[in-house]
Amino acid sequence: MVRVGVVADTHIPHRARVVPGVIFHALRDVELILHAGDILVPEVLDELSSLAPVRAVYGNADPPELQAQLTSSLLLELGGFTIGLTHGDRGEGDRTSERALAVFEAEDCDCIVFGHSHQPCCGYREEKLLFNPGSPTDPRQELYPTFGVLNLGSRLTGRIFRFEPESNMVLGEYSHSC
Repeated sequence: MVRVGVVADTHIPHRARVVPGVIFHALRDVELILHAGDILVPEVLDELSSLAPVRAVYGNADPPELQAQLTSSLLLELGGFTIGLTHGDRGEGDRTSERALAVFEAEDCDCIVFGHSHQPCCGYREEKLLFNPGSPTDPRQELYPTFGVLNLGSRLTGRIFRFEPESNMVLGEYSHSC
């Protein structure tokens, strides 16, 4: 089984000074980390790459220098699955999940990872797993910050984890459809 860590909307240093320590503990054994944009400073990607290789896209809040290094979307083949990665601010549709789906409508994706809304979700639409890890630094309409993990084995599944920012303690899984 391949484990992939997923984060989005870190907004470092505007929403937090550093990536929360719980991320480094919880994702210490992943094989890859996906960042779905709104990174703000490249040091975030450097820090995460101490855990595993990082693939990232830029978001609407990322500065031009970071946008020049990244793309707005990526298509990845991982563990026999096709995963689309985008921020979720581009494309047709009123909702972030609709815009993320629109970016990859011509692709045969098994999973679409996105961010932008800061609201975690994990659910199927059109036989695709839609996965938004929320934000580890700026939860919106949520009590706790979140991050996610994709498990790629005989099936592709996603898990979103809530944590207490003061103690950096994982509180459990978060369940909410897109």
